[in-house]
Amino acid sequence: MKNPFKLLALAAVVPMAMLASPLAQAGNGADLLKAQCVSCHAVTKPSSSSVERVLSRKGPDLYFAGSKFRREWLEAWLQKPVAIRSGGAMFLNALQPGTGGAFDSLDPAKVPPHPALSAADARDATEALMALRADGLVEPGSFKNEAPNASMAALLFNKLRGCASCHSAKPGAGGVSGAELATAGDRLQPDFIASYLRDPQKFDPHVWMPRLDLNEGDIQKLTAYLSTLKQGAAK
Repeated sequence: MKNPFKLLALAAVVPMAMLASPLAQAGNGADLLKAQCVSCHAVTKPSSSSVERVLSRKGPDLYFAGSKFRREWLEAWLQKPVAIRSGGAMFLNALQPGTGGAFDSLDPAKVPPHPALSAADARDATEALMALRADGLVEPGSFKNEAPNASMAALLFNKLRGCASCHSAKPGAGGVSGAELATAGDRLQPDFIASYLRDPQKFDPHVWMPRLDLNEGDIQKLTAYLSTLKQGAAK
């Protein structure tokens, strides 16, 4: 089946909404965010939650980065960034139409690389990003830290809840329209994973990820499973 959203890629692009307030952090890290990051990312909560803003943004929102990422991963990634989303933050912009009945595919040339920072700049930027937290989005203690039933959790991800249609739990498998999750355990805080699974639209009203109305047991199983997915670990 061809991508049903292909025509949305032709939608008019509007400038990114102005940030709601000035960055509250001080120091070199804040200067880096202001000088480099805000051209693609929202580092304060946007004043607009319209679909037009989602279609025009160049990178994911970072105003809750401190509640989302693991510090060690973030500092290392900023120095040697690798793709987290095969199609970039705006998947539709990287689509190239199939011909002769072929499926649409991704054009890597349409996905700009993320700039790499020096070790010092990455450390300063990480410090500033980890200070960005949004009250009420991520609930402390959302993940109960229960050991997962690995086979059941993998079944939930790959079959029963359809996560693998958009995400990959290991390289070369799963969907490409969402972020790869093969390094989710390295990258994401468990409380963020649980909170996001519970209500993705709480973070972004127009995010592509559907609200699946998962029961609490499934949320805990999936969070535990994703937290085990780390670079170099057996999948």
